[in-house]
Amino acid sequence: MRRPPVLQPWLRRLPLAVVCALAVSSAWAQRDIRFDAPQVPAGGTLVLAVPDVGERGARSGVFAQIDTASQGALTRAAEVAGFRGRLDSQLDLPGIAGFDRVLLVGAGSGTADARRLEDVGGHIGRFAARSKAPQIDVVWDGAEPGAAAHLAFGAALGQYRFDTYRTTQTPDEAAGTGTLVVRSPEGAAAARRWDGDWKAVADAVRFARDLVTEPANAVYPETFVERTRAAFAGKPNVSIEVLDVPAMERLGMGSILAVGQGSARPPRLMVVRYNGGARGEAPVAFVGKGITFDSGGISIKPSENMWRMKYDMAGAASATGAVLALAGRGAPVNAVAVAALAENMPSGTAVRPGDVIRTAAGRTYEIMSTDAEGRMVLVDALWYVQRQDNPRVIVDIATLTGAIVTALGNDYAGLFTRDETLAAQLAQAGEAAGEPVWRMPMHPGYGKMLESPIADMRNGGGRPGSGTAAHFIGEWIDAGRVWAHVDIAGMAWRDGNELSTVPTGASGYGVRLLDRFVRDNFER
Repeated sequence: MRRPPVLQPWLRRLPLAVVCALAVSSAWAQRDIRFDAPQVPAGGTLVLAVPDVGERGARSGVFAQIDTASQGALTRAAEVAGFRGRLDSQLDLPGIAGFDRVLLVGAGSGTADARRLEDVGGHIGRFAARSKAPQIDVVWDGAEPGAAAHLAFGAALGQYRFDTYRTTQTPDEAAGTGTLVVRSPEGAAAARRWDGDWKAVADAVRFARDLVTEPANAVYPETFVERTRAAFAGKPNVSIEVLDVPAMERLGMGSILAVGQGSARPPRLMVVRYNGGARGEAPVAFVGKGITFDSGGISIKPSENMWRMKYDMAGAASATGAVLALAGRGAPVNAVAVAALAENMPSGTAVRPGDVIRTAAGRTYEIMSTDAEGRMVLVDALWYVQRQDNPRVIVDIATLTGAIVTALGNDYAGLFTRDETLAAQLAQAGEAAGEPVWRMPMHPGYGKMLESPIADMRNGGGRPGSGTAAHFIGEWIDAGRVWAHVDIAGMAWRDGNELSTVPTGASGYGVRLLDRFVRDNFER
């Protein structure tokens, strides 16, 4: 099979590591985020986060200061537009009160918690990405501790865009660059919380989004590894292990090898270990499905929207991104990310429906569909991390089934686990991080649907598809091991249904969820 060409002929003349570095450095334009005291700037572009004080509530703080200086211009504009500060509302006012532009962003009523501040920041980031102003000043005069960093975190997520392959000038070419200054009572001191904590998470989300957005002729198993090496370069307490085809053959990893054997791009199993906790302490493990393109193999998918199947490595991107966040902020925990990387293609060497596969664990299964490949790569990865790292808990994350999209749409990821404590921990982390999960059943009867007359089991069959898929994966989990499976097929890509912190396209879903899960349950 002929290798697919890269997008630009000149890229073929560059070493792989240079290509990866170019992609990492040029994937998006963003504003530099800084922090200062909440004094009112002399002019320019100003953003005010405005609480909802009700119909008769009096405005205070910077809003009142500017309103008084402008003889009530802000109040009149807000009243005419019906703007009161309701959460998610905005009022864009050009040429008012001595400023080039004033954007009022509703902050809702009552005390603003971290999640609400991040959503407000997301709206600010979306505005900042469209604006050509060289500097945007954001004023928050509330007293909530850490508010500035959470506003900045939301803004960093909201301003995301991906322009690597644009070669033509557009009217918005100058937009989204410059500085975003968050002004709050914390002043410049807010930079410590941002630089030492939340910036690392924002960078990790961007890393995951970039990987998922890239086309499959740029990101495939080998380049996924190279981009990961580039992202972790210089991070302390990190090691990266990569198993190539001969190494996987020696270990008997027939399952991941079967998925990759139809492609000219060889599979890889990548393990990133971050040791920020106590020496010898069992790590938390995140295992991600990394199908860099999923054609369905011999059980080929319909052509409509197949282009989006470049996103089928979102689980691996998020698992790796979560550990990148932990390493970037120096989290006091040991953690492992495993990326099961393969490209699922039809060819004369591809596996077929009806083939029987032997896994590294020695168990066999009969292939019902080569499009049920995600679970196939995960079982060898799960076997390996259990044997090598003996993790205290495992969460696998994957764009696994269309059935979960039918069940939960784009509002929740599906959570499958038999551990009540872990279910509660992940649900709480999802709510706190803005990446919610919904627990789904794992009925013992699902196993009956996977029985095979010639092998230990089948890789699919029966309804519900997401439940039987979770059951299949769970068969490779050691007895007594704390484990959860998160199906993110409906959450990894937003298409016209943006959130304030998630523009259209790759969401990076899972990085914030897993980072928060570790914060709340494993950090001392």
